[in-house]
Amino acid sequence: MIRRKVYATLLAQKLPDEKQKQEILAFLKKKHGIEDMVCKYDETITDGFKIIFDNKVYDWTKEGFLRRFRNTLESAADSREIIPIFKQAMDDFGSFSAPEEIGTVKTVGDGIAIIEGLESAKYGEILAFENGVKGQVLDLREKEIGCMLFDDSEKVFQGDTVIRTGKVAGIPVGEKFIGRVIDALGNPIDGKGDIEADDYRPVESPAPSIVDRQPVNIPLETGILTIDSMFPIGRGQRELIIGDRQIGKTTIAIDTIINQKGKNVICIYVAIGQKASSVANTVDTLETFGAMDYTVVISSTAGDPASLQYIAPYAGCSLGEYFMYKGRDVLIVYDDLSKHSVAYRSISLLLGRFPGREAFPGDIFYLHSRLLERAAHLSEECGGGSMTALPIVETQAGDVSAYIPTNVISITDGQIFLETDLFFSGQRPAVNIGLSVSRVGGDAQSPAVKKACGSFRLELAQYREMAAFMQFSGDIDDEAKSRLDYGRKLMLTLRQNRHSPLSAHRQVVILTVILNGKLKNVEDNNIHAFLDSVCEKAEGNRDICYEIDNNLALSEKSKAAILEIADNTEL
Repeated sequence: MIRRKVYATLLAQKLPDEKQKQEILAFLKKKHGIEDMVCKYDETITDGFKIIFDNKVYDWTKEGFLRRFRNTLESAADSREIIPIFKQAMDDFGSFSAPEEIGTVKTVGDGIAIIEGLESAKYGEILAFENGVKGQVLDLREKEIGCMLFDDSEKVFQGDTVIRTGKVAGIPVGEKFIGRVIDALGNPIDGKGDIEADDYRPVESPAPSIVDRQPVNIPLETGILTIDSMFPIGRGQRELIIGDRQIGKTTIAIDTIINQKGKNVICIYVAIGQKASSVANTVDTLETFGAMDYTVVISSTAGDPASLQYIAPYAGCSLGEYFMYKGRDVLIVYDDLSKHSVAYRSISLLLGRFPGREAFPGDIFYLHSRLLERAAHLSEECGGGSMTALPIVETQAGDVSAYIPTNVISITDGQIFLETDLFFSGQRPAVNIGLSVSRVGGDAQSPAVKKACGSFRLELAQYREMAAFMQFSGDIDDEAKSRLDYGRKLMLTLRQNRHSPLSAHRQVVILTVILNGKLKNVEDNNIHAFLDSVCEKAEGNRDICYEIDNNLALSEKSKAAILEIADNTEL
């Protein structure tokens, strides 16, 4: 076997003399087996020199030194590390530390580049192309790597050089991001100027361990009676919102954000693959209700590359973790993970990965599990912060057995299922009580709401069962008619206008009134006016307000007071 001779090329504006050349060659021969070196003039290198050999480069220009020093400095945990880093950088400059690898673009297209030469590149590492485009390694092969581009692939050409940055994808984070609209890389897109970052976090990070968590037992109220009474959400929970398109999934999420006003909860809304006009309408709604004062919107529209749609939810999660680890409570909405999985499927197919069920790659489950597991209620030793996740998944014709819905259902702590028939019958929010569930249950309810709701869900389930049975019966006795009338009024009570969240006071009063038969003599079209009147009077009772505000169970005295108000209320 003939050993291949390796040659090196030195590029500089000021070429070395013969003695310097022999010293450099001796170093290269000892460390890399270089046989010979050619010196070439390069007018673009004003200070220092470069040595290129076998897809590697020693970049000892001024620009190369400053770039390495800046990258190293960014990794410093605090200012105390700066002096040792600077000293190490100077030592490295004086003694050849390690060569940098140079890659070459083999093929490029549709936001994917196949690169040769970067043998030491790591999964998830950021690569820099010669024209300034950045990309992330997503596929490691024997002799080449697959990279997704964060910019237009038309700016990258076959034969372009690529270098490693040694960093993983990350996003700037900080307090000043609150109230702003940014893209998946943390750049502001709301026209309000630059954002000063406090820190920089990788978009991918390990989920908190079991010992770093505590039980989910503090309610995160949505303001939606159907959800707070029967499918309560706790701080640190992952509750899926699932249903067909255009039946109110996003409205539930937006109403939950609006209801966090004054509750010291930071909200993050991640829009994935939506129309830019839809995102603009959502931002306008949040501004109208004053919710942008505590909300960050991360937008990766349908017009953005699939790479940005893929990275958007992870970027939002990293921003949420910044606040969570500072002891704050965070609510994050992923709207929606169906489009996120489609973007990842496109990237995987372009990378040449084998398709599986519904053409999704084999790691599609891990795509969402590693994202949603980062939602948690941290232990007091870790600061006690929390991040509550509300992922949204779209179904086709109500099919919850499809691949992505079943995956996300198995990851989350419950789901709120919206039904098309209920929506078009006027029952909004169109929550299917039979298929919806919260695996946290009453642990995430305040004592007053927990006591007030009682057998609410059971009675609604019995009504739905009886109503379905009576469709096939011509004769209905008085008792059955009375039960159907009672159930119908319960369902009418759950109808709620969008962007009109109910306070805990009102929810407790409404539940107490309707579950104690006080709607029997109220006409259907007067139910909401009657309940509003009772709520206004009950909220003036200090005892009732005190018990609810201080998370106490509703006393019999307060319950009797509410029922007395209902008896004395007339329309």
